Amino acid sequence: MSDWKIRFGTAGTSDSFAAQGYKSSLDVPEYTAKMGLNAFEYQCGRGVRLGLDKAAKMAALAGPKDILFSVHAPYYISMSSLEEEKRLNSIQYLLQSAAVCKALGGRRIIFHSGSCGKQSREAALEKALDTMRRAVEALDEADFADMTLCPETMGKIGQLGTLDEVLALCSVDKRITPCIDFGHLNARTLGGIRSKEDYAAILDRMAEKLGDQRAERFHVHFSRIEYSAGGEKRHWTFAETQFGPEPQPLMELLAERKLQPVIICESAGTQAEDAGAMQQMYHAACKT
Repeated sequence: MSDWKIRFGTAGTSDSFAAQGYKSSLDVPEYTAKMGLNAFEYQCGRGVRLGLDKAAKMAALAGPKDILFSVHAPYYISMSSLEEEKRLNSIQYLLQSAAVCKALGGRRIIFHSGSCGKQSREAALEKALDTMRRAVEALDEADFADMTLCPETMGKIGQLGTLDEVLALCSVDKRITPCIDFGHLNARTLGGIRSKEDYAAILDRMAEKLGDQRAERFHVHFSRIEYSAGGEKRHWTFAETQFGPEPQPLMELLAERKLQPVIICESAGTQAEDAGAMQQMYHAACKT
């Protein structure tokens, strides 16, 4: 891969992938490049099912097109579970995800850290911090020291995953990099991201807490998300402008601050098209 730079891509494939006649995971690099994008987050939400041989073939096809892969680990990971078995299983799912990510030529494993359940947020975070320490040790022992764990900010109020909780998890090891899902943060704060200043406060907090390159090269998930009293309800497309947050102010800030995150669009079925829209906003902001 070339020197680090800002990247735009998708979580899984858009509806247009099949509509254009593509069928296989091996078509992902060609489709991603055709859409003018250079990042792709392979979804293992329901389990790690991609074979390592196929992943290596995808990597070989993606390399010449300068497409960077990341992997979303299974949704059933729970680093904060009251059951020790679930916490230990979560480490195994991260190891499986790391193996696939490495075969894809990627480095970042994005995951949900769990819910608070019947314990306090503080108790849930303590458990998650302990599981995170063990996960880092397990990855190092399994020869995945070059892989990057990315805990994600979550959209439901009952889930572990406020901005500060994710930044606390990142304090376990200098390699752990936050996945800032701005749609999730907007949903769990019931519409808290309304302006460029709101975005700036998130970026400032990250820089203050991390104090290193991770605050410049973090991971981003972005989509418009509908929410109710409990937070996140469902993902929408950029066309549904009644749902926030707005992408434009964030793209302006990234350009002004010369930040270089990997931006993964999670719109409902229009990921590639909306990622392209963000890329255009970003390039327009760079010219002003």
